[in-house]
Amino acid sequence: MATFPFTIFILVSLAVFLGILRLTLRRRPEQLCRSKLAAVAFVVVVLGMIFAKWGANFGLGWIVYYGAPAAVTLFMPPIAFRMGGREVLEYVLMASANAPIIHVVFSVFLGWHEYMPFIPIPSIWGDGAIF
Repeated sequence: MATFPFTIFILVSLAVFLGILRLTLRRRPEQLCRSKLAAVAFVVVVLGMIFAKWGANFGLGWIVYYGAPAAVTLFMPPIAFRMGGREVLEYVLMASANAPIIHVVFSVFLGWHEYMPFIPIPSIWGDGAIF
């Protein structure tokens, strides 16, 4: 995958992830400390996606290069923000839907299939891609 699309994937994923955290923690605004949100989002999204790309490029099985970031995504924020039961449920549902939804949108509308390459989604552009 070229650097430009990967950077776009990261930025979109980061924005969506921050939205998920803000929505989950809306009842406890004291937990919305910008530096804590930024640190958790950096680890979960940026480092997670870099690890996944690295793992895919160097032949790790998808269960490892998606599994490790998925585990960090599911467990780090609830622990870091000391989420209660309802918050954990909301967070896990939204966070679990995040990657597949982004994959479908990028695959269908931009023809970028690299986000989750093991789940083939056709593009409205055929085999071509935007950019």
